[in-house]
Amino acid sequence: MNMTAQDIILRPVVTECSMKGMQNRKYTFKVAKKANKIEIAKAVEELFGVKVAKVNTMNCKGRYVRQGATGGYRPDWKKAIVTLTEDSKTIEFFDNMF
Repeated sequence: MNMTAQDIILRPVVTECSMKGMQNRKYTFKVAKKANKIEIAKAVEELFGVKVAKVNTMNCKGRYVRQGATGGYRPDWKKAIVTLTEDSKTIEFFDNMF
């Protein structure tokens, strides 16, 4: 499977919990479901020019939603929490968030 860095990192996850993690150099992203930890680390390093210490991933189940009488599930997705090394610079995109 040949995916580019843009195919792997889909979007940042901006929640209250993910904002607290940024103080510990942890950044949260929605990533491609088929991407593994090594591919995610390389993609973050390539896109943002930082050094990655470790990557934690989790598969998130789509939650149940209703629209009137009909109901269904949102799609499943994968979340990655990327921890940067101490000597790495921060990701500029998140700097003005808090």
